[in-house]
Amino acid sequence: MKQRTHTLHTARLKNNCPTCFGTDGLEFTFTQKEKETPFFKKPASEIESKLYCHTCKNDIYPVNWTEDIERVFDYNKKIAETNKQYLKVKPLFYILVIAAIVLIAAVVYLLIPTI
Repeated sequence: MKQRTHTLHTARLKNNCPTCFGTDGLEFTFTQKEKETPFFKKPASEIESKLYCHTCKNDIYPVNWTEDIERVFDYNKKIAETNKQYLKVKPLFYILVIAAIVLIAAVVYLLIPTI
């Protein structure tokens, strides 16, 4: 089973960095993991977020966020949630379902006495 990470949304901020107080280095990244098996692909329900400052090269954790950063985070999270939950079935799944139906039909045909 493979897990991939997809970037849903990336946003550059004009807010001050709580660490270095730079105004042009903050960037939000929203990612979502996707589980892939031979039968289906399905994204995880939770969306992970990360705030990174390119000026001081640090991750900014939510404890250090200001109210302005939290407001911008809420806005950008609404944009990132446009990727809904889905279940994408692969061809191998369909082959197994059809084979099971044919097998059940054959067993029923052989077990029913002919009149």
